[in-house]
Amino acid sequence: MGRISDTDRTRNEEAIRAAMDRLLRGELPPGGRCDLKTLAAEAGVTRTGFYPKKDRDGRLRDGPYQHLGNEFVRRLAAHREAREMPDPRDAQIERLKAQNAELKSRVASKDKTIEELTVFKKLALSRLAAQHDEIAHLRNSSTLAGSRGRLLSLPGDR
Repeated sequence: MGRISDTDRTRNEEAIRAAMDRLLRGELPPGGRCDLKTLAAEAGVTRTGFYPKKDRDGRLRDGPYQHLGNEFVRRLAAHREAREMPDPRDAQIERLKAQNAELKSRVASKDKTIEELTVFKKLALSRLAAQHDEIAHLRNSSTLAGSRGRLLSLPGDR
């Protein structure tokens, strides 16, 4: 593809800036996202203009609209930091990530509680078993010495 004239480049840059403003305001085309691909499509330029080019001798040079692509990425990052999501899908993704983190925290808390209750249950069961064994041992004894030296018999199971 040949070089473009200065007037065409200026016209394309204006179209890119206008499309950039629309996308960052949240005016997305159906099926579009707030990204360089949609920006190029909305401005009517090829997406490759936003990326570096390689000369025949292997050296890299900036694409004709790379500075605008970098500006778009910076502005989009600033919107995201300010929690202003121009793309509703990005906002939904952020909301779902936050919800997922909160749910993971809740599950971890519940797991900790379950672990603590399991330890408590084992301790309580072992104490009950020890008490039961002691009671059974005492019941199996035929007699016990009372406080006045009398022999008493323990009642059996009810």
